[in-house]
Amino acid sequence: MTIYLALRHLHLTAVALSFSLFALRGLWMLADSPQLQRRWVRIVPHCIDTVLLASAIGLTLILQQYPFVNGWLTAKVLALIAYIILGSIALKRGPTRTIRAAAWIAALAMFGYIASVALTRSPLGFLSGW
Repeated sequence: MTIYLALRHLHLTAVALSFSLFALRGLWMLADSPQLQRRWVRIVPHCIDTVLLASAIGLTLILQQYPFVNGWLTAKVLALIAYIILGSIALKRGPTRTIRAAAWIAALAMFGYIASVALTRSPLGFLSGW
């Protein structure tokens, strides 16, 4: 159980760092800040997200709960794919600032959904209690 707790702590820390950095990068994008061009800003998110993914895979194996077997985990994985696409549009691929801003807000909302699914272990997420 010690490995589980360590992996869970690592995963939650990576979640917090990943989300915080994504939110900050979105604010910099909206402000057209040159900070977005700094080398560390382009490298560190990939490192954090690699730790996040590796810890998620480790937790999946320890808990023996798998996407496409457990509904809540399937919902998280599909929402994660949507989050990645929206984040890419928000920070790189959106042709206008308006589209990038809308994608950024949608990505933040998608993150909220992913977190609510993780907390409730229900595909309905925060709606599961209603």
